[in-house]
Amino acid sequence: MQYLGIEYQMKHPPKLDPQFIPFGVWRSAYLKDAKQPIAIAVERDKGRISVHHTCIHGTPEMAEADYRYVERYVKFLLWSTGGFRVSICGCSELAKRLQKAYTPQGERQFDFTFVNQLYERDLEILDLPLEACPAANEVAESMGGHMDGCRIGFDAGGSDRKVSAVIDGECVYSEEVVWFPKLQEDPDYHFGHIVEAFKTAASKMPRVDAIGVSSAGTFIGNAPMVASLFIKVPRSNWDKVKTIYDRAAKEIGDVPIVVANDGDVSALAGAMGLGVGNIMGIAMGTSEAVGYVDKDKNVLGWINELAFAPVDLSENAMADEWSTDIGVGCKYFSQDAVIKLAPAAGIELDPQLSPAEKLKVVQGLMAQDDPRAVAIFETIGAYLAYTVVLYSQFYNIEHMMMLGRVMSGKGGDTILRVCNEILAEEYPELAAKCEVMLPDEKTRRVGQSVAAASLPKLK
Repeated sequence: MQYLGIEYQMKHPPKLDPQFIPFGVWRSAYLKDAKQPIAIAVERDKGRISVHHTCIHGTPEMAEADYRYVERYVKFLLWSTGGFRVSICGCSELAKRLQKAYTPQGERQFDFTFVNQLYERDLEILDLPLEACPAANEVAESMGGHMDGCRIGFDAGGSDRKVSAVIDGECVYSEEVVWFPKLQEDPDYHFGHIVEAFKTAASKMPRVDAIGVSSAGTFIGNAPMVASLFIKVPRSNWDKVKTIYDRAAKEIGDVPIVVANDGDVSALAGAMGLGVGNIMGIAMGTSEAVGYVDKDKNVLGWINELAFAPVDLSENAMADEWSTDIGVGCKYFSQDAVIKLAPAAGIELDPQLSPAEKLKVVQGLMAQDDPRAVAIFETIGAYLAYTVVLYSQFYNIEHMMMLGRVMSGKGGDTILRVCNEILAEEYPELAAKCEVMLPDEKTRRVGQSVAAASLPKLK
């Protein structure tokens, strides 16, 4: 197989998507003959800097392959580590092309706007000589695992909210309540629900020592800076959103509160259940939610928004409606992946159904071993195998825990089977190191809200 002059090997192309070009596989092939060294440094909050040394071909005939490689590399870093200042060190031509792309009018305008909302400053692309590359400054942070005392754990989902009262690691009460945060323009709606949940859990314990929150979104400290839960709230009213969890905690008393991305809390729940680190959690539901904890069960301070990171280089890949980019994770590891593959499988879905209902239709066919549904989940399994290759190039992963409604039932079993078969055949060293799995029973018992309760360290 060939793309932009680079020959790459893929023995098991996804059944229903033969045009799929796995970024990680192509990247490895690209680097075999790339000799010109460059470096990419990405700076984010607290002065933290991630530095990646790599090579390009640097010849006129490989100019487009070089740009495609570096442009996708930078895109992946922005959505994995996060950052507001990108230094391209060692190739002015590539730096200048990226400077044009990452502007309010450029092809990466969505990414530019996201960075502005997240860090409240414009994204910069700097052109530097290789020797002027900034020094790396990575600091992992311990997260969770604290079970002492009387704790509230809150899990803010898009369709329901769950709260748990936890005393010395034992869940003494939990409840799930349906709410509609994505439809509300007034953040007082969200605030009222959060406070009500906190107070309900508090009433089940003699006191409250700490509060932990698992929430979809991207955070600076406890402040949601970009979050789908508040998608209808105007940016002019965002000050109320940024303080919402801290203000809600004050309604309970002077207790520590820690807010974390739901993907990281999923990975933490896995680490607590398995008793090990180097875990990536991937939840395949409405979108793709990803979290990661390192060998010491610490978080890296990365945003891990891999739903918008590239996995497929095919120029015919489906576009994500929100970010407008093509080939990004949310179209491969979510209910959208099942829905997009249905026509190729010969399954006609009622357009009046919601995405969740369409998924249920396909899962119903899968329960009956319908070969069309089997082909869909086998295709996603192939997507996953080749993306494990990519993710392992940026994260040290020993356990990849698959979660979310897409992974339920026979479909999830098929995804795992195909993924592990491809890895074992084509990447045996990676297969031996990285276990792709469903959460075990102990991890399920820990649960998202209980893991969230363990986030704060008591004063």
